[in-house]
Amino acid sequence: MSNAILRLEGIRKSYGEEEVLKGIDLSIGRHEFLTLLGPSGCGKTTLLRIIGGFVAPSEGIVWYDGTNINKLPPYKRQLNTVFQKYALFPHMNVFGNVAFGLQIKKLPKATIAEKVKKILQLVGLSGFEDRDIESLSGGQQQRIAIARALVNEPQVLLLDEPLGALDLQLRKDMQLELKKIQTALGITFIYVTHDQEEALTMSDKVVVMNKGEIQQMGTPVDIYNEPKNRFVADFIGESNIIDGRMPADRRVVFLGKELECLDGGFAPDEAVDVVIRPEDIRVSTTEGIFPGVVTSVVFKGVHYEMMVQSDGFDWMVHSTLMEPVGTQVYLTLGPDDIHIMKKVAAHE
Repeated sequence: MSNAILRLEGIRKSYGEEEVLKGIDLSIGRHEFLTLLGPSGCGKTTLLRIIGGFVAPSEGIVWYDGTNINKLPPYKRQLNTVFQKYALFPHMNVFGNVAFGLQIKKLPKATIAEKVKKILQLVGLSGFEDRDIESLSGGQQQRIAIARALVNEPQVLLLDEPLGALDLQLRKDMQLELKKIQTALGITFIYVTHDQEEALTMSDKVVVMNKGEIQQMGTPVDIYNEPKNRFVADFIGESNIIDGRMPADRRVVFLGKELECLDGGFAPDEAVDVVIRPEDIRVSTTEGIFPGVVTSVVFKGVHYEMMVQSDGFDWMVHSTLMEPVGTQVYLTLGPDDIHIMKKVAAHE
C-alpha cells in the first residue's frame, strides 16, 4: 500500500501461554481515521500499545514510513497517545498541561504560547489557558488531553477508548468533534473502541477484531452491509442470522422459501448463513412472504423493535410503525435485503 504511513507485519503477542495477538497484518494510510473495533479481550488495545511502543511484540515488525521502529521508545516515535484516563497534571493549569511537551523540547516561550493558543482554538477551548484542571468537565478534560497530544504535531494520533468516561450525549458530540479535528489536521488517527456506533460514525476504515485476529476490515458501510462471518454480523448492529443453502447463484433457500438474492460464487446447494438486518424487513397486515405473529414490542425512540414468530423462527424487526402483540403480520424482503455469508468455524 503505497499510501501507508504504518504497516504491521505478522504481529504476534503472547503473555506466557496466552496468545493475545495471532499474526496481525495491517496497513494504515496517511490521513486515515482507522478504528480497531472488538469486544473486551480481543487484542485491540494491545495492538495499539505495540504501535505506540509501550509493548514489544513477541513476533513481527511495526513499519513507520518504511522504517522498522520496533526498538524505538515511545518518545522517539512520531506518534502520540490519548488514553481513556487522561492523566492530566492536576497541579498545572490548562496552559501548563498543553504546553508540557513543548517545554520539554525547550522551544521558545513565544512559540509555545502561539502553539497552545492555536490548538486550544482547534478543540474549542479558546481562553481556557488559566483554568484549573479540576474545574473542567469530563468533556473539557478530554479535549485538553487531545490538545496536549496534538500540540506536538504528531503524524499519527493513537486514541485508546478516550470517550469511555463520558455520558452518552457528550460521547455523541465528541465523536463528531474528533472527526472534525482529524479532518482539519489531516493526520492519521488510530482509534480503539468496543462501541460499534463510534466506529461507524467516525471511521474511514474499521478493523473488526476477535480473539487476537482480524475478522474483517473495510469501510463502515461495507462492514455493516456485507459482514464476512457470523461474528461480524452479530457484533456490528442487530441481525437476523438464519441457516440457508444456495441452490444456484443469486438464489437462496431458508425457512422453507426460495428467494432471489444478489450473491453468488457458492457451490450448488452449499450451506450458508443468511443475514437480514431488522430495519430491512417490511411489515404488512395483509400480505407478504413470511406469515407470523407479533410476540413483543419495545419502543426504541426512533423506531419500534418487534419480535415476530414465523414457523418457529423469531424475527427481530425495526419499524416506525407498530403492530400490537398478537397481531397476525406478514414480512417481506427484497433481493438487496438478503446478505449471504459462507459458514466458517465459529469465532465466538
